[in-house]
Amino acid sequence: MAERKHDALLINQRDNVAVAIRDLVKGQRALVKGEGFEEEIELLEDIPFGHKFAVRDLETADKVIKYGQTIGKASRKIRKGAHVHDHNIEGIRGRGDTAAKEDVR
Repeated sequence: MAERKHDALLINQRDNVAVAIRDLVKGQRALVKGEGFEEEIELLEDIPFGHKFAVRDLETADKVIKYGQTIGKASRKIRKGAHVHDHNIEGIRGRGDTAAKEDVR
């Protein structure tokens, strides 16, 4: 039996979002693989190639982590399998009003 090809990558073990390596559709059970991680995740929305989706539920203000780095904060609750993009994350890099707070943590 042939091994099933994965649909998305989890680049770093700290990541809470995976990156689609092909166009994915709502309702699909996407196979996500990464170092020490393999899971099928039901997608709640269409996910275009190169975009990201949550691999676990995120609460408002949770850090969004991609490639092992914080790329923003959830601006609302994000369910596992949902598209993660400008509509539900807020960037924190380069923002002088949040930089000082981020450095303290």
